[in-house]
Amino acid sequence: MTDTSSTDMRIQPKRPLLQRLAGACEPYLYSAPSLVLIATVMLVPLALGLSYAFRDVQILNPFSGGFIGLDHFRALSQDQAFYRALRNTLWWTGASVFLQFFFGLILALLLDKPFRGRGIAQALVFLPWAVPTFLTGLNWAWLFNPVIGPLPHWLFALGLLDEPGNILSNPQLAMWGPIVANVWWGIPFFAITLLAALQAIPRDLYEAAAIDGAGPFQRFRSITLPFLAPTIAITVLLRTVWISNFADLIIVMTNGGPADRTQIVASYIFTQAFKRLDFGYASAISMVLLVLLLVYSMLIVLLRQTMLNKD
Repeated sequence: MTDTSSTDMRIQPKRPLLQRLAGACEPYLYSAPSLVLIATVMLVPLALGLSYAFRDVQILNPFSGGFIGLDHFRALSQDQAFYRALRNTLWWTGASVFLQFFFGLILALLLDKPFRGRGIAQALVFLPWAVPTFLTGLNWAWLFNPVIGPLPHWLFALGLLDEPGNILSNPQLAMWGPIVANVWWGIPFFAITLLAALQAIPRDLYEAAAIDGAGPFQRFRSITLPFLAPTIAITVLLRTVWISNFADLIIVMTNGGPADRTQIVASYIFTQAFKRLDFGYASAISMVLLVLLLVYSMLIVLLRQTMLNKD
């Protein structure tokens, strides 16, 4: 009798349906404010902007706003300025990411070695990243100006220029101005992230490799690069996406000129939206850029996952 009564006391009554439903929805109710904020700030503007690609949205045309289907994309397929901007984007992004990564890796390797004043050196390396991009573009535009800047005269003294002129007005060299400014501004990102990855590598591996007779290059190739590979993949992915969408320096330094030689897709979107006030066509260009970057991101993520599974 005692066992039976104790068993009956342990049996809990079944909760009503409304209480069980409230318990199941409780986590979602706690996260609802953040989800609503994300939807309001990100998803709604994104959906609205994408809808513009299929509508005729011209600010100065009061009769615009109607649905036009794929007309913007048909016009875009025949837009030679867009293809020129796309080629410039590949050159701008590829050169910027490669040079930022190259110099950032060198800086990270140097800062990984213990020396007096390393903390101050790390702070100075990070300093360009803290400078606003508008101010960065303005400063470099002044540096490339032969009237007030020293760079054209230095390049002329080194024999790299025929005369101390402004390369930003030279159609053959103009893209190098924003690229140099972008590299100077973006090196700290690679330097800091790669330095953090370097400091996470066990030092015992280097000591064991040195005892086995491995030289500095062999240790770098066999130990450093494999450990850095996942970090390199994600940092290159992030910087490629950011730089492809990064039109600040282009607009400040050259405004896409001369003769559209520095016009990239991001600055072309800015031109269509805020100068020609054609938000529909600008949204169509943005959608194409979004698809290209999504494909690129998926490839990099798959490559990184393959490297992690291999390790």
